[in-house]
Order: sequence, then C-alpha cells, then structure tokens
Amino acid sequence: MTDIAITAGRADRAAVASQWQLIWWAFKRHKLAMASLFITIAMYTVAVVPGFFAVNDPVLQNARATFHPPQRVHLFDTSNGFEIGPYYYPMKLTRDPNTLAAIFTEDTTKKVPLQFFGRGYEYNVLGLFSSNIHLLASTDKSRPLFIFGADRLGRDVFSRVVQGAQVSLSIGLVGVALSLLLGVVLGGISGYYGGRIDFVMQRVIDFVLSLPTIPIWLALAAALPQNWPATMQYMMINVILSLTGWAQLARVVRGRFLSLRTEEFVSAARLDGVPERRIIFRHMLPSFSSHIIASVTLAVPAMILAETSLSFLGLGLQPPTISWGVLLREAQNIRSIATAPWLFLPGVAVVIAVMALNLLGDGLRDAADPYNK
Repeated sequence: MTDIAITAGRADRAAVASQWQLIWWAFKRHKLAMASLFITIAMYTVAVVPGFFAVNDPVLQNARATFHPPQRVHLFDTSNGFEIGPYYYPMKLTRDPNTLAAIFTEDTTKKVPLQFFGRGYEYNVLGLFSSNIHLLASTDKSRPLFIFGADRLGRDVFSRVVQGAQVSLSIGLVGVALSLLLGVVLGGISGYYGGRIDFVMQRVIDFVLSLPTIPIWLALAAALPQNWPATMQYMMINVILSLTGWAQLARVVRGRFLSLRTEEFVSAARLDGVPERRIIFRHMLPSFSSHIIASVTLAVPAMILAETSLSFLGLGLQPPTISWGVLLREAQNIRSIATAPWLFLPGVAVVIAVMALNLLGDGLRDAADPYNK
C-alpha cells in the first residue's frame, strides 16, 4: 500500500506541475547532465572573474622561465612533523654544458607557502572595479608558481588558460545569441505566415545550409584587417559565426510554427483580435521554448570549436588577445611537441568545455519533452 500511495502522490504532483517543473524533474534524473551542469557553472564562474583564479599575470614575460615545466602543489608537509597547507618547491635553472639546454630541477631545500585569498597582481572585474585578491597566491613573488608550466616567453600557461576562458566561452554565448535572434525571427515569420514568404525564406535557408562552412569562415575571417583592435576582432568573429549558424535553428522554429498555427489556442487568440506579434511571442514561442533552450545549449560548443579553429589557424582572434585557440597556436612547432607538451593543455580545456556543454544539451533535449516515455 505504501508504494501505491507514493506512486499516486507522484502522479498527483505531476498532474498539477508546470511545464518547467516537469522539465527540471526529468533533467535531475539525467546524472551526466547534472554533473555537466555543475562543470559548466564552474567554467563560467572562472570566465566571469578569471583574474581571481589566475596565479600570475597572464601577460607578464619572464626570460628565466622560458619553457618552464609544470610544478606540483603539495598539500601536506611531513618533513618536520605534520603540517597542512599548500606549498611548492621552486625550480633551479641550470644549463647543459654540452648543448646549453635549460634544465629545471626542483629545489627541495626552499619551501614557498601558498596563501588562500592572498594578494597578487591587479586585475579588473568586468571593467567595473580593480582588485588584487586571488584564490591562490604565492608568498614569494620572486619565485612564481607555474602550475601548467610556461611558454616560450616565460608566461604562465595556467593563468593564460584561465584568462582565455573569458573569451572562448563568451564568444559561444554571444554568437549563439545572434544566431538565436536571426533563427527565431526569420523561422517564426516563415512558419507563421507560410505561402510565398515561407517559400522565399526556405530557399534562403537552403542556400545558407549548402555553403561549405569552413571555407566561408576562413574567407570572411581572412578579410578582417589585421590592425583592428581586439574588441572589434572579437565582435566580427561573433558576427561571422552567427551568420552561418542561424539557418538550422530557423528551420526548427519554422516547423514548430507550422504545427502550432492551426492549434485551437492560436485560433482563439486570432478570433479575440490579439495582435499577431503578441500571438507569436506570448502564445506560440513559450510553448516550445524548452526545445529552443536545448538547441541553443548544443550550439554553444560548436561556436567554441569554430572560434578555436579559426584562431588556431591564425585567421581568428590575434595576439595579444588571449583565447584557447590563440594559446594552441603556441604548440604548432616541433619544439613545443618535443620539449613543452604542456602547451597542449588549452586543448584539454576545450575538450572539457565542449563535452560538458554537449552532455548538458543532451540532458536538456531529453527533458524538454517530459511527457515522452
């Protein structure tokens, strides 16, 4: 009787629940999607305030730290009893007498403590105010910590990966927002009015979908002047990605509008004299907004990969702008592959971000129809 009562209670609760509640209950049952949600929130938290999570200034060059290897952070010290607290050992730089190659060895005689919420270099928070508080800061500024090693100019790779998250993750959101605007407006007009308008819109969509995406990206990105400021390059990359990414969403929206425009609630709204704009945005769009959210979530990783590919090929964002694609350009030579494999770590960040967003999108897509068994 208890199991029957619980089942009946759940059925009663589902009968009076809103659509968003049903979606959330279905989404919570998707374990991978829930884990991806937390990873995505963590990534975008880092992207909002990258300076807080960075250890060193991402643009600071250090001639004595060229291709500095990654360093370990120790949590426990048992050399003199038992001490708890993060610390690291600095590296000593020596030269091979025959090849003059740089050799870094750990100096275990000098322990450098790390401080939580310590002070370091100054950074801007969303352009609103400045701060020098960092999640993890070294107590010895003359012996910096390189968690992910350093590049050919002695710049901290970890801090640059953290800083690059702001550009690489936000460019996906901005590009998808532009694609969403074009896709919903043009697809909605095509599906709602039908007829000749629908025919013309569909031929335009067919033309856009038939274009080879990568050559179009390369051609448009190569046409950008190299002397433009970083902000202008950033905006134009967003425009380029959105111009080729709206057609698929427009086709989905058009199909939903075609199926909804004959529904009774739409006909009743027309008979009541409701303006067409209100019918579209207050009655029809909300009925499948969950599907749009799922489609947008799946489109964000595609935008991130597109920006990374363009920047990696030297046709997207340019230094001194820091993005994951720009950082991966540092690993385009044999020396990096042979002596500094840690320069590929920005690629690991791309893989984690794309996988988390794809799994999150899959979970939202499955939960978008909570009535589906």
